[in-house]
Amino acid sequence: MILERINGPEDVKKLNQNQLIRLSEEIREFLIEKISVTGGHLASNLGVVELTIAMYRAFNFPEDKVIWDVGHQSYTHKILSGRKSDFDNLRQYGGMSGFPKRSESRFDAFDTGHSSTSISAGLGIAQARDLQKEQYKVISVIGDGALTGGMAYEALNNAGRMKTNFIIVLNDNNMSISENVGGISTYLSSIRADEGYNLLKKNVSQSLSAIPVLGDSMVHALLRTKNSIKQLFVPGMLFENMGITYLGPVDGHDVKRLEHIFREAQKIDHSVLIHVMTKKGKGYAPAEKNPAAFHGVGPFEIETGLPKAPKKYPSYTDVFSEEICRMAEKDRKIVAITAAMPDGTGLSEFAKRFPKRFFDVGIAEQHAVTSAAGMASVGLKPVVCVYSSFLQRGFDQIVHDVCLQNLPVVFCLDRAGLVGADGETHQGIFDLSYLSLIPHMTVMAPKNLWELRSMLHFAMELGRPVAVRYPRGEAYRGLEEYHQPVEYGRAEMLIEESETALCAVGSMVSCAEHIREKLKAKGHPCTLVNGRFVKPIDTDMIDRLAKNHRTIVTLEENVLRGGFGERVTDYAHKHHPEIKVINIALPDDYVEHGNVSVLRSMLGIDSDSILERINREVYGADYSSEKGNE
Repeated sequence: MILERINGPEDVKKLNQNQLIRLSEEIREFLIEKISVTGGHLASNLGVVELTIAMYRAFNFPEDKVIWDVGHQSYTHKILSGRKSDFDNLRQYGGMSGFPKRSESRFDAFDTGHSSTSISAGLGIAQARDLQKEQYKVISVIGDGALTGGMAYEALNNAGRMKTNFIIVLNDNNMSISENVGGISTYLSSIRADEGYNLLKKNVSQSLSAIPVLGDSMVHALLRTKNSIKQLFVPGMLFENMGITYLGPVDGHDVKRLEHIFREAQKIDHSVLIHVMTKKGKGYAPAEKNPAAFHGVGPFEIETGLPKAPKKYPSYTDVFSEEICRMAEKDRKIVAITAAMPDGTGLSEFAKRFPKRFFDVGIAEQHAVTSAAGMASVGLKPVVCVYSSFLQRGFDQIVHDVCLQNLPVVFCLDRAGLVGADGETHQGIFDLSYLSLIPHMTVMAPKNLWELRSMLHFAMELGRPVAVRYPRGEAYRGLEEYHQPVEYGRAEMLIEESETALCAVGSMVSCAEHIREKLKAKGHPCTLVNGRFVKPIDTDMIDRLAKNHRTIVTLEENVLRGGFGERVTDYAHKHHPEIKVINIALPDDYVEHGNVSVLRSMLGIDSDSILERINREVYGADYSSEKGNE
């Protein structure tokens, strides 16, 4: 096998064209085999195999720097840079990340995980290169989807002012170019990439400008004429008008052609964008047929593409999807907004049933939030559905456009808390903190699937900004018998006893339920409270607990700083200083990738770790030794 001989960039450069074709096939086979076991991002990686190989032949990595937008398409890059042996532990705790990480390899120039950032990062690296008088090349790879993000256009606007080489690769696996301009475009790209042509343009402009009086006007007239003609034939005029040379479109699965255009692009003395057409999921029929379903996958059967562990029970996303559609049937003012995640957030069914009331704004969370504010200001009931970590990108818009005006926008935050294998950039562990600090915002978290439904109805009728956050995965089906109506700012007393009170929110309620059972088995009375509201917290409930409890233990799947526990502690210390408050939360840090159960144990928020801490700090017992004697 050719892949067995590839341990770095120099090995790729030694191959002939036939070997390169075989290498592409072997890489796809390798990716399908490995990801079917570990899970990961499949379709996007299958689509950029030849593109990555061509870059490894045309550039000198790691001296040259490549920045991958989002980074979920960097698996071939990791293989070619000598990390193929690490794929058995892909996205596992302590194993290789599914995204580029500078701490993992010198070939990873910049950590990524969120969208539309690669041009900005690459531009910054190129500017630093020039200031430090270095000579390496900088390549930013961005997808057509990521190009919908406003940050990408801000960066393009600045890239047009570069006076030295900076290469942007537009990986287009969705847009199409009409056939009648394809041949002309390819021809013009070859001419315009040619060093002689660009030198001629520069010399002609300089010569005309030197003509007294008429020179500058002749240059401007020539440019106007040229641009008018190019507008008819060249699809990249948006970039050209920004001052960025456009090359393409290029077949993203033709290594020879890609290598040639990459080498020519290096000769251009300013920013250049290479438009590459690829097929997402290429080489694996199920992924080609349904690339969205194979964007991020768990372990699957290679023969069929079906999951190895089919879902038994509905997820929180499923529950949300069903309930929002049921609500929209009765209320025509309900509209749904997502930022390029209709499948992931559960809005696909809503889009089918209510297409005129569904808005996919692309990867543009800032726009999603402010457009929702606009809708709310004139009487609609917008629901913004987004992953917790992605809503961070719209923070300013939540503050100024939604909450300042106290507009009734409902934020449904999927993937809240620990999400596992996607790692630091995707863990939804900051939302309780950053949302709770905003005036006029209400923040809730359901304990189970039935409470999620109730909270959606409550949020829709509240008439002010509200966020409902829920975790990834199967919806909790316990505690069904406890279903008090949702009242603004009121916690739910589940079981009232004395001595120690466990006050948990969201996903941690089920954990608190198990801890209470273990404490009861040891003879310790214990109260169980479902916090429900993170903002406002139920101060009346704290007053009630203070009457017959010595300790309150708060539990949340969020960082401690600024979260639920700190708010409870602050109130208790001011009004009930005799009460001891223990906060169970995540540390003030980023959480790496790994299985969620492993991460919870490592971070001390699993039931055994929490129970050990309670026994130690409340009862003075060594739970670890007790556990060993069971």
